[in-house]
Amino acid sequence: MAYEKWRSSDHAWAMARATPETVLGDFDDAVFTHRGVTSRFYRGGGRYYVFTEGPGGKMGEFEITYTFGVRPLQQYLVHFPGGRLQALSIAWDSVQRRWFHLQEEQDVPASDWLHWTRNGQNWNGMCAECHSTNLRKNYDPKTDTYATTWTDINVGCEACHGPGSQHVAWAKMQPMARPELADGGLLIRTRDITSERLVELCAPCHSRHAELGDYDHTGRQLMDQMLPTLLVEGLYFPDGQQLDEVYTYASFLQSKMYARGVRCSNCHDSHSAKLLPFPGNELCLQCHQREIFDTPGHHFHKQVVDGRASPGASCVKCHMPERPYMVIDWRADHSFRVPRPDLTAEISVPNACGQTGCHADKPVAWAVDAFRKWYGIARKPHFANTFAAARGGEPRAEADLRRLADNPLQPGVVRATALDLLSRYPGQSTTDSLRNALAADDPLLRDLAVSRLVLPDARERAATLAPLLCDPVRAVRIHAASALAGTPRELLKPYQREAFDRALGEYREAMSYSLDFASSGYNLGNLEASLGHAAEAERYFRLALSVDELFFPAKVNLSVLLAEQGRAAEAERLLRDVVAAYPGNAEAAYSLGLLLGEAGRNNEAAEWLARAAAGWPRHARVRYNLGLVLARLGRIEEARTTLREALPLAPADYDALFALADLELRDGRPREALVLAERMIAERPNDPAGLQLRAAAARLLGAGQ
Repeated sequence: MAYEKWRSSDHAWAMARATPETVLGDFDDAVFTHRGVTSRFYRGGGRYYVFTEGPGGKMGEFEITYTFGVRPLQQYLVHFPGGRLQALSIAWDSVQRRWFHLQEEQDVPASDWLHWTRNGQNWNGMCAECHSTNLRKNYDPKTDTYATTWTDINVGCEACHGPGSQHVAWAKMQPMARPELADGGLLIRTRDITSERLVELCAPCHSRHAELGDYDHTGRQLMDQMLPTLLVEGLYFPDGQQLDEVYTYASFLQSKMYARGVRCSNCHDSHSAKLLPFPGNELCLQCHQREIFDTPGHHFHKQVVDGRASPGASCVKCHMPERPYMVIDWRADHSFRVPRPDLTAEISVPNACGQTGCHADKPVAWAVDAFRKWYGIARKPHFANTFAAARGGEPRAEADLRRLADNPLQPGVVRATALDLLSRYPGQSTTDSLRNALAADDPLLRDLAVSRLVLPDARERAATLAPLLCDPVRAVRIHAASALAGTPRELLKPYQREAFDRALGEYREAMSYSLDFASSGYNLGNLEASLGHAAEAERYFRLALSVDELFFPAKVNLSVLLAEQGRAAEAERLLRDVVAAYPGNAEAAYSLGLLLGEAGRNNEAAEWLARAAAGWPRHARVRYNLGLVLARLGRIEEARTTLREALPLAPADYDALFALADLELRDGRPREALVLAERMIAERPNDPAGLQLRAAAARLLGAGQ
């Protein structure tokens, strides 16, 4: 029974060799034109081909070797040199039976990372892990080649149940002779495990994440093998609704259903992956009371319209709004949220009533008024407002972020996202929240905290983070090692040094696994720079740029590395490349401004630092640096204003206090300088700079009297 259900599932059709039985698309000399490129699909000698735009924008013939997926669309894979399989961006609509382009609204030139011949559409690194079983990517960064293997071409039994040799041996026995084995000898038991563990069996493929290595299908802790993505801007709306192609896991983690033990198999058949066969709202009414929720008194819609069940009376239409991905693949949000038109009015997030919902033709105010009429004015507070404010850099978000991060009643993914946003507001309170999270039960929180906690004092850093080197979860261990890189070894106890070396080895292994992504080369470059290995750092930064020449973080950090070596001209060229490609990038503008300032080109430096300050409204340090440059240029009032803007953003910034106090003193304003000097002494009572400034200001005030 389980096998028969699986045979017709999307898992069984996840990938297959291109044959007449598996290819659904029209290859009878079909022609498709997109943005001036006309492609042709045809057969020859029992094989399937496409004539289309290839590497470098040149037209050519390519053989289709594998199908990829089945419904509502099917993609096709082409072999490329170096063991690569590339996913064609023209796909087959299995429902409407037509060819269409997956980037129908975008112009993707052949030089772009997202072009079907480039890494953004590479099967080995982007897709394979979740479409085949027991996949081994086997990427070799030295030769830039793959030797990818699998045991099952599609998503088979062992993808969820682990290696099945014991189960097969048990099944071959005569029924009367079989020993009593839980789940028939399957390595991963699914019958008696917790809902959290069962959801984590699905999560490796049904989540947006970064991989830490090949998934071994043995049921290890999820974050031993992957890093789930948080509710970050660009992937999720501020209220946690899905925006980009994020799949299901992080959405479900937000839900009350997950918190109360609901699991995927409560709604989906584990082997067919289809919804359980309940009509209407009956699937939801397994748990929710019919007399309360399946009535017009709850949803305020007619039960039947024109002889059919009304969409407005459907639980999923209101609580699982859908969005299209890959143009035609409509996917339901699994956070099971209450529709909030009021949040649409406040921060422009979607709601199930409008946008792509039933009443897209109505204004937001119409839905807001309807909700107030039905449910009253009072609405529960939502993290959406806080996240939206934090994304905009608004100071008012800081306290609310801290409350969210410290609240154990909030979902872990919401708390971790709040911590991530809170790290944009440096200060003692933020440091305290991050410290508290180091001891959280949820590894998602521990991992975020160890990755974001900034402790300039090496002794304090070692004492705080070294215990995390022995964390039971791999992701936490490796990020602790990365954060401790460059810390003097003598500050670690002997057993901590051993743990550091092991965790550092795990970090290198995890990042090396994904060196076909620019981010991993960037991470290893940062690691080597922290360890003082400049040549290795440069090699990794350049490796990242060879994967994606537009990956600006690697260019920015490489430029900093080169500048430290006195290679200012090379550093400037790299930074100017970035600001040309990304005119609004504040980080690159800041680095360029610092570089120009160090070269004494203060007018240019002021221009770029001002751009950085405009793009980083809550960044205190950029204002400090801009203030120094303006003071050098004799633009004293502008310098004073800029330094004063820096202090509320980082009240304890000793350098900014000193710079402003020194400026006031030199400008003949000893009273203002004295106030600032007292603040410096309060921060660092034994530092001579504050004491000297106070004395100088007092002398001037005394002379004036």
